[in-house]
Amino acid sequence: MEYTADSIFSQFLWLILFLSASAAVVVARAAASRRRRRLPPGSLGLPLIGETLQLISAYRTENPEPFIDERVAKCGAVFTTHVFGEATVFSADPETNRTVLQNEGRLFESSYPGSISNLLGRHSLLLMRGGHHKRMHSLTAATFANAAVIRDHLLLDVDRLVRLNMDAWTGRVTLMDQAKKITFELTVKQLMSIDPCEWSEDLMKEYMLVIEGFFTVPLPFLSISYTRAIQARRKVAEALATVVRERRKGPRKYDMLGALLDEENSGRVLTDEEIVDFMVALLVAGYETTSTIMTLAVKYLTETPLALAQLKVINETLRMANIISGVFRRTTTDVAVNEGYTIPKGMRVFASFRAVHMNYRHFKDARTFNPWRWPSNGSEITNCATNVFTPFGGGPRRCPGAELARVELSVFLHRLVTQFSWIPAEQDKVVFFPTTRTQKRYPIIVQRRSNHEL
Repeated sequence: MEYTADSIFSQFLWLILFLSASAAVVVARAAASRRRRRLPPGSLGLPLIGETLQLISAYRTENPEPFIDERVAKCGAVFTTHVFGEATVFSADPETNRTVLQNEGRLFESSYPGSISNLLGRHSLLLMRGGHHKRMHSLTAATFANAAVIRDHLLLDVDRLVRLNMDAWTGRVTLMDQAKKITFELTVKQLMSIDPCEWSEDLMKEYMLVIEGFFTVPLPFLSISYTRAIQARRKVAEALATVVRERRKGPRKYDMLGALLDEENSGRVLTDEEIVDFMVALLVAGYETTSTIMTLAVKYLTETPLALAQLKVINETLRMANIISGVFRRTTTDVAVNEGYTIPKGMRVFASFRAVHMNYRHFKDARTFNPWRWPSNGSEITNCATNVFTPFGGGPRRCPGAELARVELSVFLHRLVTQFSWIPAEQDKVVFFPTTRTQKRYPIIVQRRSNHEL
């Protein structure tokens, strides 16, 4: 049979029509199911893609709030949408978010889009569940979050690597790139006791490609970014696996990899694949998020000179930046939420921290940078509930490196403020997709302070 251009186009058109009709049936059935179970109101948007394009479009700007504001105004603080390939209940309500965070393993379980799951690996802390997650989360917290560990083992390395990088600063500095370099080197040191070298520089280049694949379509033939990310992930895994094999043969070191290898002493032998997946995810947590907080803290300080003089910034930067915009979960049973709605078993839920942090009901002038809202004896949170300020998540999955991140940020800002004065090299703005960042990587002009200024 001979295929002409017209016949191929005709078959393609019929295929599109068939897929659209099938999707319409699925959407109609989903709508009927929602009506029966009183799902939170909302819209599933277009067939197949839902409202993903609207969300991405909003978060590519410095003001993504209208995406949430419009739906909250129309449907309430808990609404239904369809993003990243799946119907999702979206919560902008702090009480619902608290229910999601505190009922891990009972009503909800961790569930993330395929692109993130594939790139982090099935043994990552983010995707672990049950007793295994509890044990590994505790192990990570003991290594990174213990005050004595930070003071006795990590603080000196933090200060040394910050100073090492800043010593080379002169003239124009692209702050986000420098912050990423510092936090990547810190994380590699804390995970594997490896100092900055050519190996770590090569690893960082591949890692940046991995992160670019987050929130892409997890199909190689549809997304070049995802294809590059998968290839880079393989290279990262191979590099880390080599380190793991070498460390199994050598003496014990006090770092995260040493703690993972010591699991053998408790009767639980972790495979190389499990350790590599675990380390890949911790590199994301320790590198991408902290470097962005550092950059935005400097940006906000630069734009608020009085705050710079008093160095009051950390909590407000965490609230405004929303590096962790929220968390994905999946219901393990039908869950009743406010106003008589029910989220059915097996449905994905997104608990939005950003929506709460930027809500005027919980923070006065919520979309204005105001570090003075955080007095030393507490905060101005309207109802004094801790669930309205969750920059590191909460519940059993609260970020185990939260306190270390605060220490790194404090040391970075201390060294920057005492050693340099600076001005922006050009105007820059913050965008929030695929990750929070400044569009131009926040270039500044630095001038080293003389000794009598210190």
